[in-house]
Amino acid sequence: MKHSRTNVLVIGMALFSMFFGAGNIIFPPYLGLESGTQWGLGFTCYYLADIGLSIVAIFAILKYKGDSDRLMGHLGRIPGMIMLSAIILCIGPLIAVPRTGATTYEMLVAPVFGDVPPVIAMFIFFGIILLLTIKKSSVVDILGKFLTPVLFLGLLYLIFRGIVSPIGTITDIFRADSVVLSGVSAGYQTMDSLAAVVFGIIVFNTVREKGYTEEGQQYKIAMYSSLVAAAGLFLVYGGLTYLGATSTSNMSGRLLRTELMIYITQTLLGQFGVILLGIVVALACITTAVALISASADHFSKISGGRLKYEALTIFLCLFSAVVSTIGTDQIVSIASPILTLLYPGMLTLILLSFFTDRMKDDLMIRCAVIGAIALSLCDILYSWGLPLNFITYLPLSKIGFGWILPAIVGGIIGAILSHIRQVPR
Repeated sequence: MKHSRTNVLVIGMALFSMFFGAGNIIFPPYLGLESGTQWGLGFTCYYLADIGLSIVAIFAILKYKGDSDRLMGHLGRIPGMIMLSAIILCIGPLIAVPRTGATTYEMLVAPVFGDVPPVIAMFIFFGIILLLTIKKSSVVDILGKFLTPVLFLGLLYLIFRGIVSPIGTITDIFRADSVVLSGVSAGYQTMDSLAAVVFGIIVFNTVREKGYTEEGQQYKIAMYSSLVAAAGLFLVYGGLTYLGATSTSNMSGRLLRTELMIYITQTLLGQFGVILLGIVVALACITTAVALISASADHFSKISGGRLKYEALTIFLCLFSAVVSTIGTDQIVSIASPILTLLYPGMLTLILLSFFTDRMKDDLMIRCAVIGAIALSLCDILYSWGLPLNFITYLPLSKIGFGWILPAIVGGIIGAILSHIRQVPR
């Protein structure tokens, strides 16, 4: 029992570090700024859309014994490969990895070193990433082991100072039109639910390597480990959201997400705190970027049958990420929004229905449900771009970002009917 508790704690902290990318630091404070007096509601929606869905995704992967290809295979071989590749691109070179570079620049380079051109800073940053990724080094492992506790304890101290001596009073100066939608959108932007497909594989392999061979044991250890990670993230995310809410009364205008975090840190801990936070965040960004670049290169090398070499892909992905990162964190977030709006509903539909595949005769129900979710998401994006698709505003839950649920249900029903017709003897 004692051995199991130790493993739960170790795996739980590892899972915490996987989810707690440096980019996640910037979303909760900004959500608190947008939510004002309703920061608790905004945080709850954010937490459920981020960690709640991520844990569900991890258990979906555990059901398939860590094989993401089996999960994605319910969509068909080619569609499943396309969906998984889109996920890898999002959590890799298209969004998440460039965000690590932009966050490092805005939270360390700019406030500490001044007017360093973003292009130079990003190529130095991704040059380090390239060196650590092509020739894997124990430096990354060392940073990963010691960085998470330092970052966690440092943020807890920052939150404690913010609770004991609040920056200001909580007001509704910057209140978003829909706090619920802002919370859900921020949860989507972390991309943790997508990354959980990869994290679930790591958790499963780790649990198995610890000697747990029975399926019941594996689920139990994974469940308790997930609760450890979820509890730590609850404290940090909740505290940062509160700090963002307390900063509303002291501002005459909005700040960028990274600027808000720097402002909070400087107000509570002074310039030394800003420097220390910048260094820790930069190290966290390095370890995160190395892991994601490596996973992306592995994936595309695998699906190419080895024709695309890991080393060549690593160089290309680092160069691509360096270029994208120069546009800035907030611009990356803006570009990511429609991509994630399209990808998330279909992936969440697949994950949720994967728990019921034992009761299905074939995969038609899943495929049609996913098509329904993606079709509505595409309409939602086109509507936001000005196309006259007003019908989506009348769908249930559309005002809080879940208008895709009804089309997914309708698609699933159609798929179930088609599956039944196909099974009827002729």
